[in-house]
Amino acid sequence: MTNRFGWALTDSWTIAQRTLMHWRMQPGLMIFGWLFPVMMLLVFGSLLGGAMQRPEGQSYYDLLVPGMFALAMLFGLEGTMTAVTTDAAKGVTDRFRSLPMSSAAVVLGRCIADMLDSIVALTVLAAAGLAVGWRWHGSLLEALAAFGLLLLLRFALLWIGIFIGLSVRNAQSVTAVQVLIWPVGFLSSAFVDTVTMPSWLGAIAQWNPMSSTATAARSLFGNPGGEAGSWIGEHATVAAVIWPLLLVAVFLPLSARRFRRLSR
Repeated sequence: MTNRFGWALTDSWTIAQRTLMHWRMQPGLMIFGWLFPVMMLLVFGSLLGGAMQRPEGQSYYDLLVPGMFALAMLFGLEGTMTAVTTDAAKGVTDRFRSLPMSSAAVVLGRCIADMLDSIVALTVLAAAGLAVGWRWHGSLLEALAAFGLLLLLRFALLWIGIFIGLSVRNAQSVTAVQVLIWPVGFLSSAFVDTVTMPSWLGAIAQWNPMSSTATAARSLFGNPGGEAGSWIGEHATVAAVIWPLLLVAVFLPLSARRFRRLSR
């Protein structure tokens, strides 16, 4: 059992290295992906920051930066879907499956590579946030816990991306799905406190898993704002753990089942 586990890890890292090699061959594409959330931060901070009424002594970036962290995790879903679909459509996935390697390595290798990508994206975005004046006021341990919750959300979204990537037929189909990502991102507490929304819309936004992670991150960073005044808002940290675990519990088995039955 130990040998099989080690074999699977070795094969997974080999697949992950393949993805990392592709990144090295396309540095411009990777840098754009890491800088896109930074651009969003600067655009929304500049456009909305002056119009947002914040309590004295609080900056809009206290609300926005943790929300952008959660949004960056959601944006990573697009890259996962595109990469998985492209490999499957080109027959790369089938060739991997025909090799004498662990069957789980193809999917786990993608997980490792995309999680490394997300760590870089968070690091770049945090540096940009610090540059525009965002600060965390909690302890280093609390800040690490906040980043841990953000990566947990990304891990859960990753399995949604793998499932969708294995289910659709081509990159054009992925584009149609990608359009839906933006409403999910905006219908959350990433940019504004949900109490400013109409009650029915605010209730939907409050139960968005992104809102739970964003609110929990704000709390751990010591950044005020984003509390919804509801049960889900008051228990955001618990929800930021439960939501991703539920998503993984649903989409990991679905992805594994889809991978086993993959036939293109």
